[in-house]
Amino acid sequence: MTTKALILDFDGLLMDTETTLLESWRWEWARHGLQLDPQGFFADHGGDANAARYTALEAAVGSPYDRTSSHALRMAYRAELNAALQPAPGIIEWLDRAAELGLRLAVASSSPLTHVGALLDQAGLRARFEVLATGDEVPAHKPDPAVYLLALERLGLPADQAVAFEDTAHGVAAALAAGLRCVAVPNPHADHARFTAADLVLTSAADLSLDALLARLALRVSGALVA
Repeated sequence: MTTKALILDFDGLLMDTETTLLESWRWEWARHGLQLDPQGFFADHGGDANAARYTALEAAVGSPYDRTSSHALRMAYRAELNAALQPAPGIIEWLDRAAELGLRLAVASSSPLTHVGALLDQAGLRARFEVLATGDEVPAHKPDPAVYLLALERLGLPADQAVAFEDTAHGVAAALAAGLRCVAVPNPHADHARFTAADLVLTSAADLSLDALLARLALRVSGALVA
């Protein structure tokens, strides 16, 4: 089968916004003289999981706790962290090579367009992507395949002509449910043992050139490569 498009997740894959999310919450807990337990911090689904995080912080702080102020301060601090972010290692090389090969590019993210678009603009990457499909456009978040199906619809391609790239296990599940092949590049906070369903698992986008990656996927599809 011919690969015509690459569909990439955003948070944790293109840019390490997962770390800035965690650090912003650590900072907010520390502001109240408390220490955040990172165990179970990251949800097993896409979309906004912060309501439960604020509830947990409120319970730890006790009265008085101003959730509105807490949110505003944390978001301002996270914006400072995000402002220093660069594309993850190896990503620019993949995007450059994709352009040389004539591959179409899309983003499929559970985050809203305001978040994804702003950081793509910051990194100078937005113009590289023909399609952006985001969580505020679909009724359900990953592991639901809705955002991948939207990306495929906008590309006008069947799933077997595209490859997805993900950094979380629930993202991999969403891509596979959409009928896509999926390359996993687990983010620094993900359990690598949970990525067995992916077609290929890398520790970094810098591990493998795009040509080598596509060749390995082709071998896997042909049955010549046992993952």
